[in-house]
Amino acid sequence: MSVVVTTPTGRVGSRVVRVLLQAGVRPTLLMRDPAKLDEALRDRVDVVACDQGDADAVVRATKDAERLFWVDPPTGDDDPVAGYARLGANAARAVQENGIARTVFLSSVGAEKRSGAGEIDGLGRTEELLDATGASVTHLRCGYFFTNLMFELDSLREGVMRTPWPLDFPMAWVDPRDIGDVAAARLLSDSWTGRHVQAVHGPEHLTFSRVAEILGGAIGRPVHVERITDDDLRAGLRAAGLSAGQIEGFVGMSAGLRENFVPENERTVVTTTPTTLGSWAYTHLRPLL
Repeated sequence: MSVVVTTPTGRVGSRVVRVLLQAGVRPTLLMRDPAKLDEALRDRVDVVACDQGDADAVVRATKDAERLFWVDPPTGDDDPVAGYARLGANAARAVQENGIARTVFLSSVGAEKRSGAGEIDGLGRTEELLDATGASVTHLRCGYFFTNLMFELDSLREGVMRTPWPLDFPMAWVDPRDIGDVAAARLLSDSWTGRHVQAVHGPEHLTFSRVAEILGGAIGRPVHVERITDDDLRAGLRAAGLSAGQIEGFVGMSAGLRENFVPENERTVVTTTPTTLGSWAYTHLRPLL
């Protein structure tokens, strides 16, 4: 089995690589900078230096692939939707020209909207481009990553978490490691063909109020959650150096999904993964705070 993995040092991709190795597969890893690969993996994988933004390079690197794990990495484009769509077009071209039998794509809850969900719209466009190839593809519609909390370390040290979401809005929260397990299972399976959408929801839907309670218990001190306005969020992103287009792509994710949005995929036994936010926070967040 020839499996190509993109973003193999990312939070999801690195887990995909580990599971494939444990299953006896020697994957091919596409990396912009191969020097970043863990030394312990070098003798167990094949590495191709490849910028996913270079369509010809992606086609060459996936020439003999039977399976592909594709992630649209951040492009730095002022328009993140267009950036993701451009990467999606590169993936679709590689799938079509190289006859890749099965692709697993890391998408997101909200991609089903196709429009009005900020930068997630770019993932929706990638879904459409991969679907148009006619090859078999599974889109993983993932919930809100636990690891997004890593961007809030400074405020969490002050006992505060800020969000533009309504505090009582329930949504799926998931450990990226669990997403990697689901992706690897799909890559290793011969039992599916055609187009599939599989949500990855984590063990339960959580409100931000409940998240604050869970984090407080995990880190051993109270966490207070505050709702901020979209303009507050814009100001913070502007101070962090994001461009106007990048800011609107980010703000649009929460603005587009918090009102009158019903996810296409309901929670089922198939979409539910095991790692709880509390256990993840105790293991990964508490030592940093």
